Formats: sequence, C-alpha cells, structure tokens
Amino acid sequence: MSTIAAAPVALRTFDAPRSEAQPEVPAAVVAAPTAEATPTRKRAKAPFIFGALLLAAAGTGAHYYVASLGKETTDDAQIEGHVSAVAARVPGQVARVLVHDNQAVKAGDVLVELDSADYDARLTAARADLSAASANLHAALAQRDLTRSQADASLAVARGGIAQAAGVSGSTEALIAQARADVTANESRAALAHLELGRAQRLLDATAIPRAELDAKRALADQADAAVAQAQARVITAEANRSSSSGTVLAAKGKLMSAQTAPQQVLAADALVEVATAKVAQAASAVHQAELALGYTKIRAEIDGVVTKRTVEPGQMVSAERPLLALVGTSETWVVANLKETQLAHVQVGQKVTFAVDAFDDAKLTGTVESLQAGTGSRFSMLPPDNASGNFTKVTQRVPVRIEIADRRGLALRPGMSVDVTIFTE
Repeated sequence: MSTIAAAPVALRTFDAPRSEAQPEVPAAVVAAPTAEATPTRKRAKAPFIFGALLLAAAGTGAHYYVASLGKETTDDAQIEGHVSAVAARVPGQVARVLVHDNQAVKAGDVLVELDSADYDARLTAARADLSAASANLHAALAQRDLTRSQADASLAVARGGIAQAAGVSGSTEALIAQARADVTANESRAALAHLELGRAQRLLDATAIPRAELDAKRALADQADAAVAQAQARVITAEANRSSSSGTVLAAKGKLMSAQTAPQQVLAADALVEVATAKVAQAASAVHQAELALGYTKIRAEIDGVVTKRTVEPGQMVSAERPLLALVGTSETWVVANLKETQLAHVQVGQKVTFAVDAFDDAKLTGTVESLQAGTGSRFSMLPPDNASGNFTKVTQRVPVRIEIADRRGLALRPGMSVDVTIFTE
C-alpha cells in the first residue's frame, strides 16, 4: 500500500514547474479543436460531390435524350412467316404418311396418301355413264337426220300426189291397199317400239340404263303411233276416193297436210338431240369431278416449307375439317413490331429499321417499314374490348407494324423469334 501511494508523489516530482502567469488548461479543452476539424472539411466537400452527381445525371439524361431523338424502339416484336395448314379435300382413310416433323418439302410434293379404291370405282362408273350418254347423242343425231330426210320426201310426194290425183281416178283401190299395208307395217313398228319402251322402263327400274335412253325409246314409240295414225288416215282417204275422182284429190290433200307436219317432227328430233347433248355434258362433268376426287387422295404441299405439328397417322380417318399438319414457309419471313399508339406519330412506310435477334446473340439486322396495320391488335382479337360497358380503364394500345427484312445474313429466322426493333423516324 505504501508503494502505491508514493507513485503520484514521484510523478509530480518530475513535472515541469508551472508559471503563475500561465494558467492550467484542461486536456479536454486542448483536444477540442482537432475533433471539430473533420466535419467542417466534410461539409466543405459535400456541395462538390452533389454537384458532380447532378452533372453526371444530367449528362446521362442528355445522352439518352439525344440518342433517342428520331428513333422509336420496342422489344415487343417477333419474326413472322407464312404458316399453311394442310388438310384433306376429300374424306377417306390414310394409306401412307410420307413426311415427318421438321422435314423440308417443296411445293407439289406428296405429303399424305389416302386409300383411293372408292374413288377409282366412282371414276369408272362416271366414264361408263359418259359413254352411254355419247351413244344416245349419236342415236339422236341420226334420228334427226332421218326425220328431216323423210319429211322432205313426204312433202314432195304429197305435192306430186295432188297433181296426179287430178288425172288419175282408177287407182283408188291400189291406194286403199297401199294405205292398209302402211297401217299394218306402222302398227308392227308401233308394237315393236312399245315393246322396246317397256323393256327400257324395266331396265331403268333396275338402274341398268340412264333415263335419257328411256326418253329416247318413248319418243320413238310416240313417232310410231303417229305413223299408225297417219297410215289410218290414208286408208280412210283412199276409201273415200271410191265415190268419185274428187275423192282422189281430197286424199292427195290429206297426204299433203300429213306431210306438212314434218317441221313439228323435226323439232321433236332436235329436242331429243338437245337432251342427249345435255346428258353428255352432265356425264363429262361427273367424270371430271371423279378425276379431281381421285387426285385429291394425294395430299400435296402448296408451298415450300418445313413440316410441323404433324398429327396424322396411317389408318386414320380424315376429313376436310381437321388439319393434318402445318407447313412453315421458308421463302419469306418478316418482322412484326407492336408499337405503342404514342410511338406512331412519326412512323412512316419506307423508314430504315435495325433489329436485334435474341436467338443469335442479338445479331443486328436491317430492314424497312413495309406497312402499318389499319387497327390496333386488341381490335382484331377474339374478344375485342367493349369500352361502352361502363367499366372503362384507359390502356395504351399497340399497333402491329410490318417490317421487311433487307439482309438475313444467312440466319435461319423462324416465325415466333423475339427481336428488339429500332425505327429511325428522322
């Protein structure tokens, strides 16, 4: 304890003597100026730092402002191309599928083949109908030529008969016999024509012949009946000639009247020819349609492209309503940039464009503005907005802008790829 108490005394012994004129200054007071110097220097530097930050911000803003002058940019853009949905034009069962996914094809290549057995049979039947219609047309033409020849001959004979009847009165019995023979012959022809008509009716009921052939048989039967009636009229006329020679003249006049019906017979023959011609045209159209249907069993590519979304398999039943696969066209691609409506004020057709493709390390490509869509994207959506519903919220709309690609640089630009677009409006 004595040692510890003596320490302060020894320290004071070695202290320097103080002058009475210089008072003692506390240690805290001496150290105070050093503590206040640091905040003062910080406050002195603060305006310079703040000014530098403001200057940097202003410079950055000015840079972006100057850089954005005369430009419109958007990242809401993508590559677009032609996508063709391939479907069957006729129903049937798939026989073969000749392509696979991601296969490149050319326009005209066969993609899918349908079973063509049914369509082959239909084509054969259509060609047979065409042959039958052509034969009926030839028969109608021949009958018309025969009717015209007989009409001219009958008219000439009737006119000569009138002159002959004036000087000949003793040939009445011969005329009567001839007229009766004509009746018998025409009745035989009529019976045969009706027999042929009945046979044709039965064949038509059995669908063995077309209706045009039945119509031709009916016309022949009508002509035979008319010939019988004419022959009977000649018999009556010849018998009337027995009374006097004046009856012979009357008979000749009756023949002339009968011969004068030839134009009507020619018109009937012409009508048969027109019907037969129409049947031939109808049968030819059926053959053409059957040939088209048979050709449609081979489903071909309409454009050059790449096969995608193949859903068809052999043995599957297909129809025109269901697509079998899709073809992505490789001959033409373009960019569609969806610009905000507030960006369209200075966008015009023909302006230069640069765009970066995300898939190729932001490769920079060039193009030009080709066209602007006539309405916003939402206007042509599946459910367009109804702003008259009372719950209106203003949303900035976007308008698709089509951009023609100037140089692809050999890159495989596929529809749907994302791009960043810059349009130089000035």
